[in-house]
Amino acid sequence: VELLEGKPWKMAPGGKYYITRNNSSIIALKVGSNLENYSFNVAASHSDCPTFKLKENAELEVKGKYTQLNTEGYGGMICSTWFDKPLSIAGRLLIKDGNELKTQLINIDRDLVLIPNMAIHMNRAVNDGYAYNKQIDMLPLFGDINAKDNFDEYIKSCIQSEDKDKESVADESLTTELFLYNREKGRIWGCNDEYISAPRLDDIQCAYSSLMAYIKALGEISDDYDKVNVCCVFNNEEVGSTTMQGADSTFLSDVLERISIAYGLDREKYMMAIASSYMVSADNAHAVHPNHTDKADLTNRPYMNEGIVIKFNGNQKYTTDSVSYAIFKDICDKRNVPYQTYANRSDIAGGSTLGNISNSHVSVNTVDIGLAQLAMHSAYETAGVKDTTYMIEALTG
Repeated sequence: VELLEGKPWKMAPGGKYYITRNNSSIIALKVGSNLENYSFNVAASHSDCPTFKLKENAELEVKGKYTQLNTEGYGGMICSTWFDKPLSIAGRLLIKDGNELKTQLINIDRDLVLIPNMAIHMNRAVNDGYAYNKQIDMLPLFGDINAKDNFDEYIKSCIQSEDKDKESVADESLTTELFLYNREKGRIWGCNDEYISAPRLDDIQCAYSSLMAYIKALGEISDDYDKVNVCCVFNNEEVGSTTMQGADSTFLSDVLERISIAYGLDREKYMMAIASSYMVSADNAHAVHPNHTDKADLTNRPYMNEGIVIKFNGNQKYTTDSVSYAIFKDICDKRNVPYQTYANRSDIAGGSTLGNISNSHVSVNTVDIGLAQLAMHSAYETAGVKDTTYMIEALTG
């Protein structure tokens, strides 16, 4: 059952619910039938990835011969991996229909644009550490000069094709929030088909595993289950999480508290539940790179297909401590799931994830985990085929 943040929540013990915020982040809930001493089991991941966002007034004419689209970077991508690949556009549209604003998600499901590389004859430094300029080097080609002044109408034509009941949207006001995405297909490869490569594995691999575990766990819940299972997928982690739907928002804390309100439980009961709760922050981790093994830590060196990666950082970029580590190891041991550990080299700064950010709003005992992968933030990433199954099994537990 969908719950709306702008309306009262009516919930029943044993119920299943979901909430979205800004059509962008989503939380799914399974409420236990016994709420006498309840607490929350939370698995949190993120849905966004580094890409290019179309600017307003995106169309550009180049010397009367080409039509490009004006974009800006979203997150920290590896620019060189975006060249010479089939790309398309997806995102959100807002249409004014009379006095009402309607939101529509859109995916232009065809090879539509491409960012062409410059020939090595014209850029001899391209293999010598060339610094890409996102305003010059990374603009996608939309078409020849005949595509000029057609972008908005093209987007409107895609709306028409998706909404069979509407005759025309030509006169409607249109605002957009559109992004490029890589259309290359995912592939399983290797001598023994041990690897998977695809766009956006960080962090769709963890979001998928969390959802599959949430569903699988429904079949293992007893009649007197006293937990609330929470599957949370945030947006905007790649740009710092500081949005109304990011991990640095009140989304998770609002939802957890409103569950207590819906069941008529007082504030102290809610605080007691939070103190007894546990969260898994699931965001992919760096595998040891075969060409650069020296970039890995001396003793914490995760590999693909060798189990879930438990992440540590002395400066608390990851939330794992000895308590949350022990709990998660116990979960893995009970489900016969292998696990390994990750830490940055002490002289190489690493990234952060949503666990510690979310904890500033909801103080829950949290472990940071991920699945080992290569080429994080590339337009085409690589991971191990076994590890998704390992995470589903552990998070089910």
